[in-house]
Amino acid sequence: MKTVIFDLDGTLADTSRDLIEAANACFIGLGLGRQLDPVKDAATAFRGGRAMLRLGFERVGVSDEHAIDAQFPLLLEHYEAGIDTYTTLYPGAMDAIRVLQSRGYFVGICTNKPEHLAEILMTRLGVRDAFASLVGADTLSVRKPDPAPYLAAVTRAGGDPARSLLVGDTDTDRKTSQAAGVPSILVTFGPAGDSVAALNPEALLPDYAALPRLVRELIG
Repeated sequence: MKTVIFDLDGTLADTSRDLIEAANACFIGLGLGRQLDPVKDAATAFRGGRAMLRLGFERVGVSDEHAIDAQFPLLLEHYEAGIDTYTTLYPGAMDAIRVLQSRGYFVGICTNKPEHLAEILMTRLGVRDAFASLVGADTLSVRKPDPAPYLAAVTRAGGDPARSLLVGDTDTDRKTSQAAGVPSILVTFGPAGDSVAALNPEALLPDYAALPRLVRELIG
């Protein structure tokens, strides 16, 4: 009944460039050109579509939540069309997951990406069947950092929240774990790097090879 739940963007997979391309397609459609850089703005990409749109609009002097709301559905369309153009799983992620499963852990996904997009992406990457649950931003009426999606991901995987933890990459994941009363492991190989240490997670993950050991230390 021990369960490990993973965030998706920035944790299991580097989706940043495909996300940036979708946002830039919106700005190009408005005649504003490419406002986001796939490397420099990767951390913003992992915070979601609205964060990318907000940053791009700020760079052209626009502060209008209505403009963001209007472009968001278009961003999702652009993203779905090119969802796996550049996206790759982080090295060692699936090897670590297979080790966890061989030791009796359930694994699932809790993401703030819309559920159908997460389903498409994990299927395209060929790994959807490895996860016993997938809860997205719109699966429930709330999203992370509310603990409900995380708890749903655990129970849908067949696990017990009291013997679970969350692997993520941002303060949203850290706040989610705190709200759920479970440990969190934050990766340091994303754009935020070692700065996630300031969030005081129970563990930091520099490489997926270390994950099985950390999980065992935290939940047995």
